[in-house]
Amino acid sequence: MTTSITDLPGNEYLLPGNRTCAGCGLAVAFRHILKALDGQAILTIPASCLTVLGGMYPVSSVNLPWLNCAFPSTAATATGVLAGLRALGKSHVPVVAIAGDGGTLDIGIQGLSGAAERNEDILYICYDNEAYMNTGTQRSGATPRGVRTATTPVLGKQQNKKDMLRIMEAHQVGYIATASPSYPGDLYDKVLKARDRKGLRYIHMHIPCPPGWSFPAADTIALGKLAVETGVFPLYEIDEGRFRFTGRSRGLAKSGQLKSLREYAGAQGRFKSLSDELLNDFEAGVRERWEQYRSRDLEGTESEEIPAGVY
Repeated sequence: MTTSITDLPGNEYLLPGNRTCAGCGLAVAFRHILKALDGQAILTIPASCLTVLGGMYPVSSVNLPWLNCAFPSTAATATGVLAGLRALGKSHVPVVAIAGDGGTLDIGIQGLSGAAERNEDILYICYDNEAYMNTGTQRSGATPRGVRTATTPVLGKQQNKKDMLRIMEAHQVGYIATASPSYPGDLYDKVLKARDRKGLRYIHMHIPCPPGWSFPAADTIALGKLAVETGVFPLYEIDEGRFRFTGRSRGLAKSGQLKSLREYAGAQGRFKSLSDELLNDFEAGVRERWEQYRSRDLEGTESEEIPAGVY
């Protein structure tokens, strides 16, 4: 059962006033992450959009302990904080590392891989807005193929999106989940569950970005829902190897009624350069992966076969 939005806690740890862009999906997601943590955590944050949200010392919009760190060292810094807390006899305080797709899939992957291999007792959350948005929308390993960015302005990116969830599953991480700010109850439940587990936990969030994706700021939540309803970003969790859809994706898996991917791509300026051929490949890849996930959900097994990401 997913927590209803009307049943979410009223406590607020994201204070009024911050420096995010209008319509930022990260601000919505971060607000509900902090509700699930209930003010009991130490955060490690690399240079990113989230640093902008937090603000510069001595001003902050976040009412939690927060440690800024170097771009590639989010997981390594979290590991160090954890060791310090243990030395002080305070191992009950959760350590939460939060980084963007660039700081996770690209620049920070070595520190995360090491922490996952050692099964460090940290919660790692990646907010994936599919490019380096904080520095001007350069392409990242998470940018879908064909998308135009500041560094792929004419033909769009020529490579497929890196499948980070598949990489984390290969590390045998005990708890893995996807989430979206458009479904705050589902996001809240997953952070709550991950908060109380031991070992490394990994949550991957899909974050719509109005300026980077070129869509109206008022459409952030609707676009996040479209990503889920087209199968581009399914909601699921892998708990000790067992896959299951959650929230809206669970209902879609039963009905089999995914929306057309063209509805999702057509709502964003960044996809305008995609040819019909690329768009068809994009949709075929999404549908193939969706069917693989459906099989895993139905079987409830620990299958390791996940198709390579195409979008």
